[in-house]
Amino acid sequence: MIEKAKNAVRSVRTFLDEVVEETRKTTWPQREELVESTVVVLFSLLLLSLFVGLADKILVVLLRLLTVRG
Repeated sequence: MIEKAKNAVRSVRTFLDEVVEETRKTTWPQREELVESTVVVLFSLLLLSLFVGLADKILVVLLRLLTVRG
């Protein structure tokens, strides 16, 4: 039982050491690149929101036309 706990602690420690090692290898974007990427994401989000909103309105109108009771 104690050996299993020691192995678990060793595994977690190895994992965390590898995470730190990989983080050091990471190249972080420069400020300009980060701002450009953020603008692209926000613009894409705006377009997608408009598309979904418009599609929703159209489908609601069509559904009401199909379910009108005379």
